Amino acid sequence: MSESKAKILIVDDDDDQVAALRVVLESRQYRVVSASGTKTGTEVLEREAPDLIILDMMMEGKGAGFLFSRQVRKMERFKGIPILMLTGMRSQTGFSFPGKDKDPQFLPVDEFAEKPLNPQDLLRRVEGLLAKARAA
Repeated sequence: MSESKAKILIVDDDDDQVAALRVVLESRQYRVVSASGTKTGTEVLEREAPDLIILDMMMEGKGAGFLFSRQVRKMERFKGIPILMLTGMRSQTGFSFPGKDKDPQFLPVDEFAEKPLNPQDLLRRVEGLLAKARAA
């Protein structure tokens, strides 16, 4: 599969964030589907079988992204799908997560980045994760 044809699921409750990500991703011909929360995220995941997930950490009033990432990793069909987790936690709380020394059981995502992510960095991360997944 050509990386420009990859399908990306965005799970985020911020409509403006989803719209901004969609514009950047679609400019590179990625197919984009989205969900505004974890319940609909699970439904879209199962229906669309995306190649990559971009996941917000803080949804539904708490860290629902944590739980969603763990749920995906337990699903045999999707446990290998790359997950890029985005959060505005540093700007909201002053707390930041380590970039490379995260515990894969606690936070089972492939990459973690602070919002806002500039378009070039987003595309670099997406392309890298898709290439790594294809090579696996």
